[in-house]
Amino acid sequence: MFNKVYIIDDDEISVFLTETMLDVEHFAKEYRGFIAAQEALDFLIHSIENKELHNLPDIIFLDLNMPFMSGWELLDALSTYETQLAGKCRIFILTSSVDAQELKRAENYKLVAGFLQKPLEDDSLDKIRGLL
Repeated sequence: MFNKVYIIDDDEISVFLTETMLDVEHFAKEYRGFIAAQEALDFLIHSIENKELHNLPDIIFLDLNMPFMSGWELLDALSTYETQLAGKCRIFILTSSVDAQELKRAENYKLVAGFLQKPLEDDSLDKIRGLL
């Protein structure tokens, strides 16, 4: 069981469904949903810059297509902090997109541990547990 999971998605229903699925599977002790990627980014940067690494999530489920700040923009912003996040926080893109270009693009981000399709399913969680 993981300690903390963040779900970053502008769709409140998707956040709720993902959190419910994770909770049913006893995936983590704590979940936190973010509707705005900027809010999640601010929280992550605050934790890193204040050396509060215990506040970082073990896993982030990240949607790509969001207004104001996309998942891609969040990943770009976090690239500055790759060293601090490496081994502590893994990002799984959770999207409804089936675009092969996006899958290929995700491979360029060291913090991205996987690319998953919405809705999150049991076999995806088993896969994550196996990877980590």
